[in-house]
Amino acid sequence: MKPNIEISDKNRQVVADILNTLLADEYVLSTQTRNAHWNIESSNFMEMHKFFESQYGELDEILDEVAERIRSIGHNSLGTLSDFLSVTRIDESKELSNAKKAIQTLLAGHETIIKALRKEINTVSDKHEDLGTADFMTGLLKQHEKMAWMLRSHLA
Repeated sequence: MKPNIEISDKNRQVVADILNTLLADEYVLSTQTRNAHWNIESSNFMEMHKFFESQYGELDEILDEVAERIRSIGHNSLGTLSDFLSVTRIDESKELSNAKKAIQTLLAGHETIIKALRKEINTVSDKHEDLGTADFMTGLLKQHEKMAWMLRSHLA
């Protein structure tokens, strides 16, 4: 059943498309973070292993929230690897065993999402009249900024 939430069908579709691209970005970043967690080789292996585990745990929660937001505005979430890879803005990196390279790759992924969210929050709010999704995206922006800071701190 179509939601009756005073947002036009056209606007809900555009917002769902924006969120599905975000979902794909989150999925690729979560997968990269797991890759780093599983394959990291470092003199501080255990610290990095646990750090990446905490980051992918947070990303997994974000993934679920983004997919549920898409459903709450009346659309289906992407759910296949090929769909995610066809719309993501994040380059898929396969080699994440080197600690510095892994951190740089993950940081770049977070910063890609941060830049996209900054641009899309106002579009969703002002152009597509979806204040709820704009607020939701603002919360995600803050989460990604904090996660990026944590990664950046390991590069200092």
